Amino acid sequence: MPTQTKPGVSFRETMTGGFALGETDPRTGEKKGDATGTKLSIHCDIDILDVYGFISDPKHYAPIHGQVDFPPFGMNIPAPSGLFNLFCPSDDPKLKHMVYELAFEHAGKPYYLAGKKEVRDDPGFDMWADITTNYTRIHEGTDTSGPVVAAGVIYIGRQQLIELIPTIRATNTSSPAENLKVLADFGRFFFGSVWDTFSKF
Repeated sequence: MPTQTKPGVSFRETMTGGFALGETDPRTGEKKGDATGTKLSIHCDIDILDVYGFISDPKHYAPIHGQVDFPPFGMNIPAPSGLFNLFCPSDDPKLKHMVYELAFEHAGKPYYLAGKKEVRDDPGFDMWADITTNYTRIHEGTDTSGPVVAAGVIYIGRQQLIELIPTIRATNTSSPAENLKVLADFGRFFFGSVWDTFSKF
């Protein structure tokens, strides 16, 4: 395994929300899941080995892994691989996506969870809602080309977001000063102007 030589960042993020089998539209799946008490949660471990390379790369890509909780399928389902894109450009110049994708198996079949947060750059836009709302679908198969078998909207709530902050750790830094700089630079990039408020908790 290659030795890490550049400063990086790792963190853990959990999101939960109403979810339903047999739905393809996230909002419809959320309403149905909320009505029946069926929730989906994802627990994502994200390890960015080169934080400044990640920030400067327009795709802002990093691999992730984690677990999926979805009662119709099971709890604590391992999701050993996936991808994370932060502020990925879209066809709309005022819209960027935060992408969370996890591959997992249920009953011997592969499934692929694909979610997007929609971050809009407009006057008076609600940064809080944008970075906490994830429109999510589960596909059959190993990528997003498979049919959608479930959908919903998952959220990182205020308490979960506060709990996320301490999990953000600088890696491969050479001094406490560099450690603080890496955390501040990544925090402001990830959360934008709201970082200074969140980092106080």
